[in-house]
This record gives sequence, structure tokens and C-alpha cells, in this order.
Amino acid sequence: MASSQVRVRFLPGARCFFDKPLQVKVEGLSPHKPVELRSKVVDDRGIAFKASAQYKADELGGVDVSREASLGGSYTGVEPMGLFWSMLPETRHNKILKKSVESPMQVEISAVQGGKVLASEISYREFMPEGMRRIPVTEGRLRGVLFVPPGKGPFPGIVDLYTLGGRLSEPRASLLSSKGFVVLALAYIGYQGLPIKPTHLDLEYFQEAVEYLRGQSEVEGPGVGVISISHSGGVALSMASFLDGISATVCINGCTGNTVIPLHYKDLIIPPITPALWRIRLTRSLLLNLRDVMQDPENHKASLIPIERATCQFLFAASEADLNWRSAFFARRAADILKMHGRDACSLVVYQKAGHFLEPPHMPFCPSSVHAAVGRPVAFGGEPKAHAEAQLDLWERVQRFFKSHLGNKSSSQESF
Repeated sequence: MASSQVRVRFLPGARCFFDKPLQVKVEGLSPHKPVELRSKVVDDRGIAFKASAQYKADELGGVDVSREASLGGSYTGVEPMGLFWSMLPETRHNKILKKSVESPMQVEISAVQGGKVLASEISYREFMPEGMRRIPVTEGRLRGVLFVPPGKGPFPGIVDLYTLGGRLSEPRASLLSSKGFVVLALAYIGYQGLPIKPTHLDLEYFQEAVEYLRGQSEVEGPGVGVISISHSGGVALSMASFLDGISATVCINGCTGNTVIPLHYKDLIIPPITPALWRIRLTRSLLLNLRDVMQDPENHKASLIPIERATCQFLFAASEADLNWRSAFFARRAADILKMHGRDACSLVVYQKAGHFLEPPHMPFCPSSVHAAVGRPVAFGGEPKAHAEAQLDLWERVQRFFKSHLGNKSSSQESF
């Protein structure tokens, strides 16, 4: 039973966009007494993610998470959004899942003393502003969702590719769209009739997606952008290398060679790099460490993606502490290849202590989950606080990058 005197408050309000910071305050506590703040969200699979932090009320009986330090729990120190990014799954080795962004993610924040819940409130973390259109795409063999921001267009267009096991992911696409982009969240595996275990990927499929996006009346030309992460990084680099109509490509923790699934384009076949399975290691918690398994694409020329052919701008973002593979090594190698061919159209940022899944800000850190290609739990590396900081930094970089290299730079683009 919650105390009638204690209350949890959110500023600017209980409803807030997912990527925006939130001020969490507790009022009505006994002055100078300890209090535990807990957060909980249940994802779309029914898996609960939780965090907690210990605070001490001030002389007025209040706690302001944005100003006061956590004394222990899931994190320590002053971390305004710590109750959000530090949440971990009750059932280990799960990554938080949000299938549809038409409803907000509901995070419950509770104030607890002596095991008794004094007060609790729900923060509604929104993904779509009023007036945004979410349009399912079933054009020919294309499968995905198109997000069109409110307001008068046209807007720059972006193709959003997610991870190998992600199938279709809407959170990043919808949040990017809210910044003034038309974004096509494109599935390419295991979604609405797409094969779960394809024998190969057709680059023509992604070409159709680019042409579809460029053909939308709300999309401003001349070219579109591509954003990718993990396995889809290689797909994005292949798109930039072989396809027309791409002006800017973001590759987050990707590889410069083709991986896992053969890639076909016209008469060309790019085989995947053969993984060095003998290099698998175990972490102290007995999880698989795949960091050194993916071999250097330079030693597997048939699998190396010829990014020197690309005419677009690149942003490579990589995590030095990534245990999925050597993301920072691959990103630096990509930058070197472009430089060697006289290309200066490349930006590179490396986050020293971040893990594999660099998501939009405040997304809970994922230390481990079942790997789509391996079928077993693996470690994804990184430290939670540093990872959260990297997500914040990268989110702003991505927006600046696309706004600099897509569309008419003089057009007004409103973010919501």
C-alpha cells in the first residue's frame, strides 16, 4: 500500500519521448532517511527488466535523481537516467524487445523503504509524435514499416536495417523519423514470409527498397541514407558500394566483409567469411566470447566489400569493448581503405568501453543474449555507464550526419 504523503514525479511530465531525458523526483519522504528507487518495465515478450538505486532524502524529504548521487544498487553517482539504462532482465540473456511503437514503453518507478512501496508512478516513453504516419510496407517482396513525420515535407529519406536476429525493429526508425526524416524500417530475415534461414541475400531486394523510398512523394532527393548495426552493417556497405541513390551510410559495429549469409548481386556472389571457431573463448561467467572469431576480411578477399567503389559519405561508429567481433578494428580498417583510395568522405568514432548494441539513448544495456547465428548466449561486452554515454553521443552524431548529407541543406527540418 503506497503512502499518501509520498509521491513520485516526472518532469516535464509522465509522457515523454523515449530519447529525451526525464527528471525523476520523490517528495514527502522523511528527511535524511534512506530510500530505494526501483524501476521496472515488461517488454513485448513478457520479460521484466529491473533496476534499483539507493538514495538519501534531503532536509525537505525529497530526492532529485538528476542532482543527487545514488549510493548503491544498479549504478552509483549522479545519473539522471540511470534507472532506465541500467535495467537488466529478470531472465538472463535477454535483450529488451519493443515490437510496435504505436504504444509507449511503460516504465514503473517506485519509492521503497523497508520493503514497503511508499509510492509509484508510470513513465510513458513515447516513440511517435502526434501526426506521424506508420505505414506497413508490403510492396512486391518488400517487407517493413514506413514512418513519415508530421509537417510539410519533403523530408530526407533513410533505410533502417537492424540486426541479424532483429527481424523488424521500429524504435530507432520511429525516433529518427521524429527528427524530420522519412524512415523505412526494412526487414530482410524472418518477417512476414521472409525466410528465417535464407540460403542467400539478394542485394536487388535492398535496391528495391531504395527505389521504393526514393519514389515516395514525401521524400526529398537526390539520394537517401542507410543506417545499420551489426550484421546489417555489411549489407549497408554493400548497398553503398554497388547501388545508386545512396548519399550517406551509417555503419554501427559492423564488419567490412560479408558475414554469415552469402550475398548475391546480379552475377556476383560475395561469400561470407569463414569464422575461426577455434578462437571462441569463455568469459568469467562462462558465456561465449566471439570477439576474435570473425577473421580479417583483408585475408578473405572474396568476402571483402569493395567500399572504395562507394560515392556516399560514411559514418563508422564502433565499440572497442565489443565482444561480438572486433568492431573498432573493422571500422578503422574501413577508414584506412577509403583514405588509401583518396576518399575523405568518412567520419569515425570509437567508444572505448561500450558494448555491441548501440541503440537510441536510454535503451537498457544488453550484456548478453542468445546470438542469432550461434543459437547460444554470448557476451556482447561493454560497461553499462560508458555504454549509456556512448548511446547519447552517437544519437546526436547520427542526426547531424544525416542532416548534413541528405536532402536540401537549406530546407527547414523540424524535430519533435
